[in-house]
Amino acid sequence: MARLSDPVTSLKGVGPARAKQLENLNIYTLGDLICHFPRGYEDRTKLVPIAQLQADVPACFRAVVMTTPRTAHIRKGMDLTKVSVADYSGRINLAFFNSKFAAETLQYGAEYIFYGMVSGDYGGYGITNPVFETPDSRPVATRRIMPIYPLTAGLNNGTLTKLIAQALAVCDPPEEILPEEIRREFDVLPAAQAYTVIHDPQTMEQAQAAKKRLIFEEFFVFSAGLSLMRAARAEKKVAPYENIDLSPFYARLPFALTGAQKRAVEEILGDFQKGAPMNRLVQGDVGSGKTMVAAAAAYCAHVNGFQTALMAPTEILAEQHYESLGKLFAPLDVHTVLLTGSQSQKEKRTAREALASGEAHIAVGTHALISESTVFANLGLVITDEQHRFGVDQRSRLSAKGRDPHILVMSATPIPRTLALLMYGDLDVSVLDELPPGRQKVDTFLVGESYRARINAFIRRQVTEGHQCFVVCPAVEENQELDVKSAAAWAETLQKTVFPDLRVRLLHGQMKSAEKEEAMASFARGEADVLVATTVIEVGVDVPNATLMVIEDADRFGLSQLHQLRGRVGRGSAKSYCILTTHNRNEDTVRRLKALCATNDGFKIAEEDLKLRGPGD
Repeated sequence: MARLSDPVTSLKGVGPARAKQLENLNIYTLGDLICHFPRGYEDRTKLVPIAQLQADVPACFRAVVMTTPRTAHIRKGMDLTKVSVADYSGRINLAFFNSKFAAETLQYGAEYIFYGMVSGDYGGYGITNPVFETPDSRPVATRRIMPIYPLTAGLNNGTLTKLIAQALAVCDPPEEILPEEIRREFDVLPAAQAYTVIHDPQTMEQAQAAKKRLIFEEFFVFSAGLSLMRAARAEKKVAPYENIDLSPFYARLPFALTGAQKRAVEEILGDFQKGAPMNRLVQGDVGSGKTMVAAAAAYCAHVNGFQTALMAPTEILAEQHYESLGKLFAPLDVHTVLLTGSQSQKEKRTAREALASGEAHIAVGTHALISESTVFANLGLVITDEQHRFGVDQRSRLSAKGRDPHILVMSATPIPRTLALLMYGDLDVSVLDELPPGRQKVDTFLVGESYRARINAFIRRQVTEGHQCFVVCPAVEENQELDVKSAAAWAETLQKTVFPDLRVRLLHGQMKSAEKEEAMASFARGEADVLVATTVIEVGVDVPNATLMVIEDADRFGLSQLHQLRGRVGRGSAKSYCILTTHNRNEDTVRRLKALCATNDGFKIAEEDLKLRGPGD
């Protein structure tokens, strides 16, 4: 018997060229091939009479060849073979392009099982390049549940099916790793059966049973790995925080925390007292008050003699955190410093000296925090904002600047709690599912291009009343293939043609960092009326004076992303609005966008996005 670790070149028909194609699918060994699972199935077991074949619906049918196949050379490199077939219910024409096999195999008067899809127009219907087999042959392409695999250029589904069948014939499938009592309790197939059936089920029910087993195995291994990570974390010991009195901090707040915020703070304080490093995710919707929860944690670390590092993905966001935390902590004798890449060498040196000496208690910054020249006297708490913007390596490098510091990560991307527990399985999860009182609901409207004049008039009215507006486009430059508004071209149109008397600024991801920071800071200072941007403004932009968000070609964005963009307005005391524009009238698209108009709850939107679009990658 062959081994799972043997290269795919050990199979018949796999030379260097075929091996290269398989490499594109990350298939190098027989084990990789057997673990290349179908992405779906086609049920080819049911035979349909020709008269009942439907356009654009693939089906199997049994028919007799009624004409001798005729091949014509229609142009260089292109041969066309035509043949007519019939059953008791009707007749249909078949066409094969460059198929020597069809031309030589199909015999007048012989019966075959065909599989294909009817297509055509007023010129006549027919089937192009159907697969076929004789009724007495072993079912390979017809009369079976056909697995459909992820493919690559030059490698078709039939070839891959045969290679996987060959691999299963010459070596044993992966060994059993699930304990027998677990298999019995959760009613899952044995490994040997599941790995065979997943590639060649006799019924759709068998396919589902095999799929269930392999998904269960994946989650079982994943959860076991998470358990090991949690156990390793629990073995680390740090001194428990003894002072958890936050009353001086709460007394400085100009508002009361929401119930969700209080619950998250209590969970963090509980972690601080366990004697093991905290590893917690605070996940909250736009405007739910994650920063105040982080501030409470930072204050607790300070009164217990430890420093805090808060890393943000952009300089604008870092500066916003620095300003808000600085004002909050100054009366409490908590010294906050800012550390970003665009600061002068003198500013960076001053901040780093204060951190190294222990004079500074909280450092707010960007990637500058993880540079080798940044040293902390006693780092006890690491907070990362918009944690998905940072790699594991970046977070671990910041953590390495302390001795097993507590970790708090924040995310404003609402995802269903069950998904959060899987994605961040090594983290404890706190969810902020309430908005602070006084937070304005943003009214959202879905409109077509016919509303353009009214949109422009509404933008002008908001500016006249002293407010500012965002206009978001899906592309940076014009692209005729995409047929969507580009930020660069639309900003120019608005400035020159629509609003020549207003101040229009442009912001997109291809601009240099300094240009992006300057454009955003200028808008935040009120030096522009309309900011035309791409999704670069999706996260962490806080301009309370902005009351209108217009999102062009909204169908090009996911619901959660649209919700994030909408969260850039409604941050002040004035009523705010979001207008979604689209010329796509597809029923599913309209339903998806109307779901956003119906609610401001990011978690409901995330659930809807998951239902409509699937989990993505």
